[in-house]
Amino acid sequence: MVTPVMPTYARADLVFARGEGPYLFTEDGERYLDFGCGIAVTGLGHAHPHLVAALREQAGLLWHASNLYRIGGQERLAGRLVAATFADTVFFGNSGAEAVECALKMARRHHHVNGRPGRFRTVVFDGAFHGRTLATIAAGGQAKHLEGFGPPADGFDRVPLHDGNALRAAIGAETAAILIEPVQGEGGIVPVDTDFLEAVRASADEFGLLVIYDEVQTGMGRSGRLFAHERSGVAPDIMAVAKALGGGMPIGACLATADAAAGMTAGTHGSTFGGNPLATAAANAVLDVMLEDGFLASVEDKAGRLRNGVEDVIARHGGVFERVRGVGMMLGVRCHAPAGDVVGAMRDRRVLAVPAGDNVVRLLPPLIVEDRHIDEALAALDAVGGELAP
Repeated sequence: MVTPVMPTYARADLVFARGEGPYLFTEDGERYLDFGCGIAVTGLGHAHPHLVAALREQAGLLWHASNLYRIGGQERLAGRLVAATFADTVFFGNSGAEAVECALKMARRHHHVNGRPGRFRTVVFDGAFHGRTLATIAAGGQAKHLEGFGPPADGFDRVPLHDGNALRAAIGAETAAILIEPVQGEGGIVPVDTDFLEAVRASADEFGLLVIYDEVQTGMGRSGRLFAHERSGVAPDIMAVAKALGGGMPIGACLATADAAAGMTAGTHGSTFGGNPLATAAANAVLDVMLEDGFLASVEDKAGRLRNGVEDVIARHGGVFERVRGVGMMLGVRCHAPAGDVVGAMRDRRVLAVPAGDNVVRLLPPLIVEDRHIDEALAALDAVGGELAP
């Protein structure tokens, strides 16, 4: 018998009633340290005072007016994102998948208005994840996401990550863009080498293509920079952003250069709720915090403490854990034990983590964690290593 909530998730039997900082609390008052952040969404933790104040103020003024009219908070947010990035313009939606869809449409439209309507294909990479719409599951290409939904949407050519020869071989007369995550998230926290990002950029420039970065999970401070690609110095033409942008409020954004977005004129794309006053109030409040002097530097410092601690745990429990990879506050622990068992055992110790591909456990703490919270998570991981030892 089907449940009222469609059973599309394998949920843990937990109901959280409130959150505070890095902690979630059940209806019974049990406290859990949240090192999953709603899958990299609550980057500033739960009930951050500045975000709460911004939402309360906006909720008493205006929730929705539609994109038939100018939205002041949206214009402010777009201006701040443009000032902080490579981009000249921003489109707002509600989710990461919508941001990626906008990016794919934009790339095709760019070539159309420049007299190359036959260019519609996008080169994508093994291990990628770009969302759950029909187009984005085709871009991701994972069999478990494609099964049962008919023929995958056309327009995507998949190549191995870090294989420059395969990348160049996949580029043809119909290629419009190259889509890549600077750090693969769902695929197992796999950072892309700077040399390969440079090769992607060089190939795109040589063949007149657009580079699209999917920074839905990696963006908004998680890497220790506002966006992960800043660590490489290699800029895209288009970038999809969501998750932590709203601190928990649904909002996605597609950032682009003026050239890449030249074809996106009135009527070519739209969203009923995208960039509404509530969502942009939350996102502006997130930027208030993340753009403060010293904030991202503190993330880098705490990330170093976390990684060093994880490496120490792995050294003590090599039969359970293999290695750690990632950047900033986006770490993946590749396991010998089943990653699901590790996540479950961590949860039994009141610490939340998230599984990923390649038998990886993701550690995605809020960026506002303190040393004592990091130590609490490390103690739980260490205990799990002892419990699951072969």
